[in-house]
Amino acid sequence: MSDKRVFSGGVLGKISAAYQLGIKPVLFKQPPEVGFSLTDEEHARAVGFMLKHPVIDAHAHPGRTFLRGAKHTGILIKLYTLLGGFYEDRTLADMKAGGMDAVLFSGVADIQLLTIGGGTLKARRGFRQGEAWQSYQTQLANLKALATAGKVALCLGSEDVLQAKAAGQRGAILSMEGADFLEEDLGRVQQVYEDGMRMLTLVHYTDNTLGDTMTNLDGTRGLTGFGNEVVAAMNEVGLMIDMSHASEKTTLAVMARTQKPAVITHTHINSASCSNARFISEEVAHAVAQTGGYIGAWPVGLGMTTLAEFIDRIDFLVETVGEDHVALGSDMDANYKPVMETYRKMPLVIGALFKRGYSEARVAKFMGGNVLKVMDAAQAW
Repeated sequence: MSDKRVFSGGVLGKISAAYQLGIKPVLFKQPPEVGFSLTDEEHARAVGFMLKHPVIDAHAHPGRTFLRGAKHTGILIKLYTLLGGFYEDRTLADMKAGGMDAVLFSGVADIQLLTIGGGTLKARRGFRQGEAWQSYQTQLANLKALATAGKVALCLGSEDVLQAKAAGQRGAILSMEGADFLEEDLGRVQQVYEDGMRMLTLVHYTDNTLGDTMTNLDGTRGLTGFGNEVVAAMNEVGLMIDMSHASEKTTLAVMARTQKPAVITHTHINSASCSNARFISEEVAHAVAQTGGYIGAWPVGLGMTTLAEFIDRIDFLVETVGEDHVALGSDMDANYKPVMETYRKMPLVIGALFKRGYSEARVAKFMGGNVLKVMDAAQAW
């Protein structure tokens, strides 16, 4: 009897930890409150806009493909896989129904290392020799398999996105959250570009050979010497630089070093009323804008519970850094208590922006124009 109780307690403890991260079986999820409504005319205007303009998500994990075939993960990630499952087809159907044209499909470089601690994800160990590179190869193959199966159109440049939209296909721009797999091999920057990757997030939840994470309070190195070389190499080959999850010291060093736009795909700006370790300072936000990059508005359940409050945050970002420097970064299918949990709500977001007086041109920048602009700038030689 005691053994059974110990086993049950351990499992329940892990389930409790999973719930802290918003990891729940699909059947138990309750949709968040919208907090506003659209008239039929307002909804029709939003749908009409989406037919004319590219609608792009700057950061997401559709279907949680990063979990497929992941080896040597911790108990929490195994539980995440068990409860979360794989839902590429469901999310792709949501993309089509919601009018999404393209998404940056992101892998997770440090998935083998992650566990929960102090209310956030963190590394439970270091990488074994060759593990990070093998995991990258596995995730790359899984992402490309979606295109091989005809489920998405692989987009290597902005023209591919526009062509996919014209053909009625869902576009996939490949990215990796965390560049741990580069290790200290600068030649891999060129290789991952040739592999079809178009964005790298330099760090995730693990301090690596490039820099420090924002949620590791001991991280004081900032951008490393190798990280400095990687930024230059990414500029050279045409890879977009994402500084989500990086410490302020690391991020500001990258913004000073890069010769091309750099971005933070999913975050918000810290304020007196709402602060979090995953948010950034106004100084960092303006530094991103000065490179020509964008901040991805993140519908995370930190300090908000409704879609209406997410529209408020979009407003705040536009007012802070300007309409040329804000995009959508949903973190779909791997977000914490998301207030936008499905792409089927995209017409609501667009309709709400129109309802607040946004012009069509301004909405077009937010919904995809700024992403394509940065993609073009990254690939300009």
